[in-house]
Amino acid sequence: MAQGEVLEFEEYVRTRQEALLRSARRLVPDPVDAQDLLQTALVRTYGRWEGIADKRLADAYLRRVMINTRTEWWRARRLEEVPTEQLPDASVDDSTEQHADRALLMDIMKVLAPKQRSVVVLRHWEQMSTEETAAALGMSAGTVKSTLHRALARLREELESRDDDELGAHVLEREERKSCAA
Repeated sequence: MAQGEVLEFEEYVRTRQEALLRSARRLVPDPVDAQDLLQTALVRTYGRWEGIADKRLADAYLRRVMINTRTEWWRARRLEEVPTEQLPDASVDDSTEQHADRALLMDIMKVLAPKQRSVVVLRHWEQMSTEETAAALGMSAGTVKSTLHRALARLREELESRDDDELGAHVLEREERKSCAA
């Protein structure tokens, strides 16, 4: 790669790394895994940087690399995971309501297949249009719509299947925090 291309790539990473890390965090729940995902995607993109004719599309290209990499990791995961009847309680480091809701959502997102999760992340967090999402994932707009519909239905099911006591405990805990803060 030419020196100018290397400098251009370095500048791109410097200016976009925070936004790209946020995208990675939405694809994998663990912060360390998200950093690994982004790093792997950057290494893979670096080797192809000269081939990206329109550098304005670099974010989309890199997100696609992250999605593909995450899918590869998911497929290669060890089968040490044991399905259980009840999901473990999500730990919440921060006591704010927003962080609790985000932790619950990230925990619930684990039930989605990688394709469904990718569609939900791109459509709702990245706020891409149906057409942009379809282009980024290499599928038709109709497939994006049906996948999103099924994914949202699955998330609703998961929320509804949560034990009322567990949800009630979260609400009660939030109310207690609010009253202590007042």
